[in-house]
Amino acid sequence: MIVYPNAKINLGLNIVERRPDGYHNIETVFYPIPLQDALEVRETESFRFRLAGNQLDCPAGDNLVIRALRMIEEDYTLPELDIFLYKHIPSGAGLGGGSADAAFMMRLLNERFQLGISDEELKRRLAKLGADCAFFVENRPVLATGIGDQMTPIELDLKGWTLVLVKPDVEVSTRDAYAAITPRQPEIPISQIIQRPVDEWQGTLTNDFEASVFPRYPEIAATRDRLLDLGATYAAMSGSGSSVYGLFRQPLEAVDEKFAGMFVRQRDL
Repeated sequence: MIVYPNAKINLGLNIVERRPDGYHNIETVFYPIPLQDALEVRETESFRFRLAGNQLDCPAGDNLVIRALRMIEEDYTLPELDIFLYKHIPSGAGLGGGSADAAFMMRLLNERFQLGISDEELKRRLAKLGADCAFFVENRPVLATGIGDQMTPIELDLKGWTLVLVKPDVEVSTRDAYAAITPRQPEIPISQIIQRPVDEWQGTLTNDFEASVFPRYPEIAATRDRLLDLGATYAAMSGSGSSVYGLFRQPLEAVDEKFAGMFVRQRDL
């Protein structure tokens, strides 16, 4: 059985307060995008896990696909599995690739072996693996609050827009990005801004991490600015980086040549 875990982008991201437990409450919109990994699971005589594609430095035991499997095996008996994960979604990019892999793995196991786990129970289990993992159960636009784990479905459709996604060859420490942020209540909630036309988003729908990340990683800031120079109606960093995306009314020609040496993908939304 093969499934194709997809990435997400953040539309805006406000760090609204620091919690007593040391985490931060945020508000953001998670929006699914058509950039996908490939995950194949087959029954076999002995367990095997194979990983291919980009970003292969994660030990197998720490991979969220395996952690999702082990979590299910705590309560359900499964056969030995041969698991093959091909990574297209770059890690450390603010795109939720690992979280998507975990969610799609758990959904696959539930369907393939008829475990009868409800969507709500899948979300509860996945939340233990990462705040945004549960998003990929329903995989539709949501307003995420709390630490990113409280999700409210929203009506938002970017069909007809072209997404250009670029990841400079740098890694951003999420911990360091948070450490340089002073939480604040936004003047206008994201839930209100996204109801406006995309033409009105730039400068209003903001990502608080850009203030701390851009000075330390000028190549990320330059990538955002380059997307705007190329005609993006809206461009921003996703999550704490390091990927940046632009929304265009028309596809770009020879987009790879404009960002030589970087991970670049263009997709119709």
